[in-house]
Amino acid sequence: MTTILLIRHGETAYVASGRLSGRLPGVPLNDKGRQEAARIAVALRAAPIKAIYSSPIQRAVETAEPLAQALGLPVQIREGLIETNAGNWQGKTLKQVARTKLWKIVMEQPSQFQFPGGETFLEVQQRIVQALDGVAKEHDEKDIVACFSHGDPIKLAIAHYLCMPLDSFQRIGMNTGSLTILHLGNTRPHLGPINQLFDLEWPGPKP
Repeated sequence: MTTILLIRHGETAYVASGRLSGRLPGVPLNDKGRQEAARIAVALRAAPIKAIYSSPIQRAVETAEPLAQALGLPVQIREGLIETNAGNWQGKTLKQVARTKLWKIVMEQPSQFQFPGGETFLEVQQRIVQALDGVAKEHDEKDIVACFSHGDPIKLAIAHYLCMPLDSFQRIGMNTGSLTILHLGNTRPHLGPINQLFDLEWPGPKP
């Protein structure tokens, strides 16, 4: 089964201030986010990673670049890994949207929700699952690849592969700069650690 290292991008000023960036341009990593990206590169520099894929959004690419440089691999853009289209909510704070009547649906019945002017959570889930399945099909079963994406898409992918109802996906936590290990192949999917922070290094070759 192909092993996919599913990594959420590092922190941004929007994340730190509780603001929805969605697909807004010009939202780079902040200092903490750059440190998280550097830790990812250090932790995985000995991993036999065959390819690196990323959402086209700036913060995801910036998180992937240190690892790509450490391994001498290009960052390959995959549109299916892109952030949720939050439509008219992009740029707003969580406090602002939490005061709307729609917020209860977001938290309790996300399967019934569509961002005003944006996507449904079901569309996001279908998109990222298709992208991850596509990556797995392009690689041998023993390959390890890294995919850099975003919080909600990763959580929705986890819910799918665990056969969780979409309405339960908000129960999953997803830190910035975190790792979820996913094994995909001809047999049923298997998940390893979920939302693992990079405080340990990948074991290197034995002396």
